[in-house]
Amino acid sequence: MRGFSVPCGRGLPPGSRGRPRCDPAGNLYSCGVATTERPGGLVALGHAGSDHYAGLECFANPGVHSVELTSDELTALCPITGQPDLYRLTIAYRPEALCLESKSLKLYLSRFRNEGCFCEALAVRIRDEVALALALEADRVSISLEQKARGGITITARV
Repeated sequence: MRGFSVPCGRGLPPGSRGRPRCDPAGNLYSCGVATTERPGGLVALGHAGSDHYAGLECFANPGVHSVELTSDELTALCPITGQPDLYRLTIAYRPEALCLESKSLKLYLSRFRNEGCFCEALAVRIRDEVALALALEADRVSISLEQKARGGITITARV
């Protein structure tokens, strides 16, 4: 079994040394958790920078019943003014077969820094893309996206 990536049009060239460490059979995630049988391998884990971003990556659920990830490193641009909006994001889901790999999530979130998007639309987009990566229905993924105060107003969008 190997890692799973939602393709974004970029990946490692064939024969690249950017593969995760595996057992001699080539079937284990770096901490000994088996990964799902999908093309691509875990590309982001173990590499610095965004050159290794290959999409949201997942690994086989080791037996957890719920997962919550929180980040305050999300920035997007206001689609009207072009000013940066800073966010605190919480993603919660009840995994079935897959769990989200956190390094790929960090790289995924950094992609929004040059995109113009309203808070509410960004929450829906993140929910839909995370659900797709996890092979879950969108209603099994919960997003809370808090836009930090700008002009004295804080916005929180939940989906």
